[in-house]
Amino acid sequence: QVQLVQSGGGLVHPGGSLRLSCAANDRTFRSLASTWFRQAPGKEREFVATISWNGGSAFYADSVKGRFTISRDDDLYTTDLQMNNLKPEDTAVYYCATRPWSLQAVSSADRYDTWGRGTQVTVSS
Repeated sequence: QVQLVQSGGGLVHPGGSLRLSCAANDRTFRSLASTWFRQAPGKEREFVATISWNGGSAFYADSVKGRFTISRDDDLYTTDLQMNNLKPEDTAVYYCATRPWSLQAVSSADRYDTWGRGTQVTVSS
């Protein structure tokens, strides 16, 4: 089974940028969609962005559209989330996850079995 290791995150001022990375340990990653979710204290885990197995399609939550960019490198088995113009409301633990591509399922956290351990992103002045 694919295992995911996350890196990046930290504390940034409003308007700043951070880059998150998620590395898989198996070539199976190449055939899977790769997705980022986040969970703020007291809130449910929510969809942030997803990219298809071949990188041909990417979708974003309305709250991050135009500020966040998801990308993947199938040679390195990694998925990155570039986050620009960060806002305090972006503060959360961010998780990467993978699953077979399905337009109906990729934005639903309960449809994923493979997760990274999470990384904290804090946006504060």
